[in-house]
Amino acid sequence: MDMNRRGFLRSAGTMGTLVAAGAAAGCASPDSTPERPAAAPARTLGTGLARGLTLLTFRAQGQDRLGAKTAKGILDVAQAAALLGMYAPATLDDLLQQEDGPSVQAVVEAAVAGTAAQAAFRPEDGLEYGPLVSRPDKVVCVGLNYRKHAEEIGSPIPQYPVLFNKFNGSLNRHQGTVKLPVDLATNFDYEVELVIVMGKTASRVSEADALSYVAGYATGNDFTARDLQNGRGGQWMVGKAIDGFAPLGPYLVTAEQVDPDNLAIECRVNGETRQSSRTSDLIFGTRTMVSYISDYFTLKPGDVIYTGTPQGVIQGMPTAKQAWLKPGDKLACSLESLGELTFDLV
Repeated sequence: MDMNRRGFLRSAGTMGTLVAAGAAAGCASPDSTPERPAAAPARTLGTGLARGLTLLTFRAQGQDRLGAKTAKGILDVAQAAALLGMYAPATLDDLLQQEDGPSVQAVVEAAVAGTAAQAAFRPEDGLEYGPLVSRPDKVVCVGLNYRKHAEEIGSPIPQYPVLFNKFNGSLNRHQGTVKLPVDLATNFDYEVELVIVMGKTASRVSEADALSYVAGYATGNDFTARDLQNGRGGQWMVGKAIDGFAPLGPYLVTAEQVDPDNLAIECRVNGETRQSSRTSDLIFGTRTMVSYISDYFTLKPGDVIYTGTPQGVIQGMPTAKQAWLKPGDKLACSLESLGELTFDLV
């Protein structure tokens, strides 16, 4: 009789569990089950460099976004990817550091070829630009790298590239402003420069292979306070790495579209041409610079190299003609095929 009682209790317990489960299932409404958000598309293409693109960073709703310049206008790459159900990185830094060139190239090609992503195109007029890149691992600069510039300031032609650095806080944007620290310095000078942006990790690479590691090229300005650079025993970093002293942009033009060692380069101040030369006057060409720098520092995707400035800087003028830059001045810097970078001094 005890065995029958124990069996009955086990059966009753099991039935109770099943009834409770059935009741819970019966009470649940089909509409009350929370919907899981659709998974974002995953990257399906391999890593590599983008090709055939002119890229930029623009600002929308307070965010920096990856853009591509096309015949239809500026493409918001992330918005286009969402409309097309494709994967794309959110920013140019992400593209470079994740080596996401093929993914971006696929989105741009699909958006241009069809109409599904038409809403992701916008006119460039009135666009607010962000910093072209914001978080490279390194910003490396090369000084005294044009023959005529070295001659104009009375410096010997260097035997090796002269290297110094800036910081991420120095990076500035197209159509931005450079705030002059007039309480610290007065001798402010311009330096228009070709900028190399790395696309692959480069360590001790040969000159022959060096440019295959480059993602693209951009227009930059190595803005400088000469009295800080030269007047404190040679403090190049102090004179050049101040916040905002590295304007860059508006575009990153992918590497295969550019012959970096034969480009026209110019700088204008308030509409007056001050620098006009060609990158063929470089003492150390782009292959040499990338190879040499990679011997000492591993260059990572997204790293930036400012390559030096040609003749025509204020420092190279006779002392009586040295009218240093001041708040209110407007600068325009251009490199053939890479676009014009503009910024104001405040």
